[in-house]
Amino acid sequence: MRIDLSGKRAVVTGSTVGIGLAIAKGLAECGASVVINGRTRAAVDKAIAAARADVPDGRFIGHAGDLGTTAGCAAIVAAHPDCDVLVNNLGIFGPRDFFETPDDEWSRYFEVNVMSGVRLSRAWLPGMATRDWGRVVFISSESALNIPEDMIHYGVSKTAMVSIARGLAKRMAGTGVTVNSVLPGPTLSEGFADMLSDEVKRSGRTVEEVGADFVMTHRSSSIIRRPASVEEVANMVVYACSPQASATTGAALRVDGGVLNTI
Repeated sequence: MRIDLSGKRAVVTGSTVGIGLAIAKGLAECGASVVINGRTRAAVDKAIAAARADVPDGRFIGHAGDLGTTAGCAAIVAAHPDCDVLVNNLGIFGPRDFFETPDDEWSRYFEVNVMSGVRLSRAWLPGMATRDWGRVVFISSESALNIPEDMIHYGVSKTAMVSIARGLAKRMAGTGVTVNSVLPGPTLSEGFADMLSDEVKRSGRTVEEVGADFVMTHRSSSIIRRPASVEEVANMVVYACSPQASATTGAALRVDGGVLNTI
């Protein structure tokens, strides 16, 4: 299968590292012009340099701005009024007990994880419909269905993303625009590796080995018995953004390694 996104403009939010950067590189490899987004110019420039090193012929455009705010979303839409592929990857996470999570933290997670995708979809989908083609993907999580007891606020935000994607797919019925969510499981991103760094140093083992132990301790239902790579998650996203995925919409596509114990 050869995915051709030549002539398409893609925006990947929160894409300076990890899954987001892998998605940006994957889309560029298929010919799309990709907007890489991060909160600071330094982070964006570093990400573009890394992306160009891996995809020398890739077309990358940087946009620095905080898309967890109304103003930040308005600014990226003003700078890039046309978008054919939108990947709502921006997200924050972190453990915190339910009884110690105040209102402002719930609001912060909702603004960043949920409303960023809502605002950008509301801005760009009408243009996609006019052009009879578009792809939108919300990067959710297996935590959307397997709510973690130590991150209920995070899990709820990811459940909301799945709901929005499903409803928005129905709203765009017959337009040539597809909307899906992708649900990664534990993934060996920079943030995950940082979390394991102390154990890597203490044990002398590789981050992959420590990551596999972490998965089997905290997500023992995993079938692959290891974290996914960022590229493995990106592969699913790139497919969902492809012309070949024209009959896939309103779906919650799992890249969870089998963690979710359901058929």
